[in-house]
Amino acid sequence: MKNRNINSTTCAAEPGAFSNTINAIRTEIGKAFLGNEEIIDKILTIMIARGHILLEDIPGVGKTTLALALSRAVALPFRRVQFTPDVVPSDITGFNMYDRQTGSFRYVPGAAMCSILLADEINRTSSKTQSALLEVMQEGQITVDGSMHKVPQPFMVIATQNPVGTSGTQPLPEGQLDRFTMQLSIGYPDRASAIAIMKSQSADNPLDSVEQAADAEIIMQMQKAADQLYTDDKIYTYVAALCEETRGHPLIRLGISPRGSLSICAAARARAFIQGRDFVIPEDVDKVFLDCARHRLILDPKARLNRKTPDAILREILETVPHPDITRKPDATRKPDASQIPGSVRKPEATRETDKPQAEKPDTSSAQSGGQT
Repeated sequence: MKNRNINSTTCAAEPGAFSNTINAIRTEIGKAFLGNEEIIDKILTIMIARGHILLEDIPGVGKTTLALALSRAVALPFRRVQFTPDVVPSDITGFNMYDRQTGSFRYVPGAAMCSILLADEINRTSSKTQSALLEVMQEGQITVDGSMHKVPQPFMVIATQNPVGTSGTQPLPEGQLDRFTMQLSIGYPDRASAIAIMKSQSADNPLDSVEQAADAEIIMQMQKAADQLYTDDKIYTYVAALCEETRGHPLIRLGISPRGSLSICAAARARAFIQGRDFVIPEDVDKVFLDCARHRLILDPKARLNRKTPDAILREILETVPHPDITRKPDATRKPDASQIPGSVRKPEATRETDKPQAEKPDTSSAQSGGQT
């Protein structure tokens, strides 16, 4: 893997300062993963939002290639685990082993001790092994025999699962699904992309041409910059209204949780950051809403009778909830009038000397008349 000239100290906190780096990461991933630029942007969005990805797709569409290209473009440690039925939790978390030389136990890291973990076919393993990812996905740490071990930062899980009903699979529990920021599907490439994929594999491995475009420090700088993006209260109200609609919908048995609301807000900020804006607009929420919400819903049996899918119901909700009017960031340099601030008292204007009340002069006439003879 070749390296670009990386200088993390020159990156400012403004979103526009990272545009060249983001474009470079896109370009490098696109050398190996062909035909779906939208998926690349969504992967970057989730990484900047400190989230995790669930890919529900058929085998052979490039899930592993995408994860490998991402890890090489950002120079992050990558590990892959095939979640077969015989995988045990210690394979993921690690374990303590007795060392005869020191007479003590030492920690042997598991597969999750990396920055990008590809959990392939996660719904083929047991529920006990699936639960080994709960702590590390939520808290960024692993606990083994009472000792906590921090995973490298940034950290992201890219999990794949076969469609429910495939032989040897079992659905993920709701608590596991809720920890994934987005559920995506790569799908089949079009004819032109399929031809380009076949041509790229005819000679060298396309992954060998991926160069480093960023590093862990730059990714964490982008994450912090995205966290500081201005988010109007109307955006929070809009997200809350969307989530409330899913909880009271007649065709939805289980709606979006508060964790889901946080994921939507984080993904919207990350998308605005990638777009080069320093504030969030309602379109950012709309673009990430379906991907962040579809896997969190449990539909009522009546939805199947009405031939309603999660995406169809979510689109109806987007059309129902009113859009807030936010097109620009408010001017922070303009000072509001004190009289317009609730609870404020406007100071009186300074009075002129002529307007000041004159002090009364003492009456001296009686004293003067009393002194005459």
